[in-house]
Amino acid sequence: MKLIYKLSLGLLFCQMTVSAQLRLPSLVADHMVLQRDVKIPVWGWATAGEPIQITFKNKTYMAVANQQGKWELSLAPSVAAGPFELLVKGTKQQIVIKDVWVGDVWICSGQSNMVFDFNNGRARALYAQDIAASANDQIRQILVPRATSPVPLDQFNKAEWKLAKPETLNGFSAAAYFFARELYQKNKVAIGLINTSWGGTKAEAWISEEGIKAFPQFENEVRLLKDTAQIAANRKQRQLMVSEWHLKNKTEDKGYTGNQAAWAAPEFSDKLWKSTQLPVMFEKIGLNNTFGVIWFRREIDVPESLGGKYAVLKLGSVDDEDESFVNGVRVGGYANREKAREHQVPGRLIKAGRNTIAVRVINWNGPGGFAGDMPMVLDFGTQKVPLNGEWKYETGRKTKELPGNYNVQDLSTSIYNGMIAPLFPYAFKGVIWYQGESNGTRGLEYRDLFPAMIADWRSKWKQGDFPFIFQQLVNFRQAVQQPAESDWAELREAQLLTTKRSPNTAMAVGIDIGEAGDIHPVNKLDIGKRLALAARKLAYGEKKLIASGPVYQSSKTEGNTIRLTFSNTGTGLAVKGGQVLKQFAIAGADQKFHWAKAMIKGNNTIAVSSADVPFPLAVRYAWADNPEGCNLINKSGLPASPFRTDNWSRPKK
Repeated sequence: MKLIYKLSLGLLFCQMTVSAQLRLPSLVADHMVLQRDVKIPVWGWATAGEPIQITFKNKTYMAVANQQGKWELSLAPSVAAGPFELLVKGTKQQIVIKDVWVGDVWICSGQSNMVFDFNNGRARALYAQDIAASANDQIRQILVPRATSPVPLDQFNKAEWKLAKPETLNGFSAAAYFFARELYQKNKVAIGLINTSWGGTKAEAWISEEGIKAFPQFENEVRLLKDTAQIAANRKQRQLMVSEWHLKNKTEDKGYTGNQAAWAAPEFSDKLWKSTQLPVMFEKIGLNNTFGVIWFRREIDVPESLGGKYAVLKLGSVDDEDESFVNGVRVGGYANREKAREHQVPGRLIKAGRNTIAVRVINWNGPGGFAGDMPMVLDFGTQKVPLNGEWKYETGRKTKELPGNYNVQDLSTSIYNGMIAPLFPYAFKGVIWYQGESNGTRGLEYRDLFPAMIADWRSKWKQGDFPFIFQQLVNFRQAVQQPAESDWAELREAQLLTTKRSPNTAMAVGIDIGEAGDIHPVNKLDIGKRLALAARKLAYGEKKLIASGPVYQSSKTEGNTIRLTFSNTGTGLAVKGGQVLKQFAIAGADQKFHWAKAMIKGNNTIAVSSADVPFPLAVRYAWADNPEGCNLINKSGLPASPFRTDNWSRPKK
């Protein structure tokens, strides 16, 4: 009897195993959007040789799983419509995909500014009304889980298509959502967003092994990616370095005496400390490239009626890490630059009258400081004590930045294998891309690398030269007072050149909407709108649409003046916010640039000159990491791309 029971269980298990072998990729799931007007690939896995039947829109299609168990077929092209069901039947199992729409699908990729979602505290505050009004079952996103691999994967971990609404929008890419919203408002067609992005990543990580072969400088990375033992050893070494860095920040911080936060105590005197207005990023107070620990203190008066009452200390986002104190007692801290600081303060810590707030900020890398995304307050619910304003500050420990991450996603081909290859052969309308910050010091290399990535994706997807639309790097870092060389300007130039080298591409310019102190500017609404403008012209055929700002075309020297000619001027060139063009510089044979006078002449030309340069050879516009005040636009209000007329090499350092 026991033997029969065991055999029965074994047979049942075998049957369950066989029936469970019919499976679909994560992309093919409830609420998905399929691309209209093209053949629609559908694929999956089953038992080798198993016949597969698919029914969609009252049509039936057949396929047979190959020896590796994979099957694939194409559904007939369809107009935009929905909802539908997609029925997939094997010999012993069937799967029903519900709420399927046919519309336009966009791949949304890049690094952190594409990742940037409505979980960000600043975005939640700025776009509260947009979030509240976001309910639209025609805008959907699937978020591809972050993954690396030494070889191309055919599947990614389980993920779900989400419909846009206030409860789900937190996980949507803000730039991609606003892009989709613009397109939906224009076309009234369902938009599916495949969000495959990862913060802090480099372009070479998004290219296949075949595509990266043209760049021998990455050969060692591709080889290392396949050496799992060495990767594990490198990661362990980096973890030890990070632990030591944090330990020294604690033990060697002047603000601590023994294990006590002496600089947080109410009785501590901060009279010799410097003063600043908070919120502020470190660069604004001369602390750029300052890593380690900076202490901030402020005394506040709490009304008699609020003494002894519970409150929440709200500081907005702090870059990178905070440790916060009220009257010398630690009330919280986070090691997440994107998280809004809201620390609970027990009533026993709050006195009527004078109270001391102290914040210990640990900056690992990058700018550091208080983002200013939300008001800083001590919130009692019915009443709030403001904290914006004058604070005292002092350096507790100054050190080198945190040792660079040892991340597999930094290695060439790693993310392509884990997050692009699994998307093949899903049909889509085009790609929007926001990346370049992590390649920001390698602009000349990016001239070849970025077009190679685009060509690589097109080769692998086999959907022709699909529209590829990208965001040019926006303004960032402290503004300079005199013309100078710039890494980010070179990267922007590489992006601009890509529109000339790679067919069916377009670029959105955002040189006017960045933030000096934050590499993640909160204005993703204009990013989305400008990407959508480019898409409307490039992908949707609105040929007469003015979809970008002025683009430099040519120059001609006329005595002591250089005359510039532009395309994409629409009804003419214009000056944003005034009458004087800014951020134009001119140079002669000595290659030393001087600020120049620039005057609009007609619809598409500008004359540039300077008394300091009687025999000019070259002009540059907005040639800086943060060309503050650059204001050349067309009459449609779209900003000109930064440019230079020369190709001079940078002076050696």
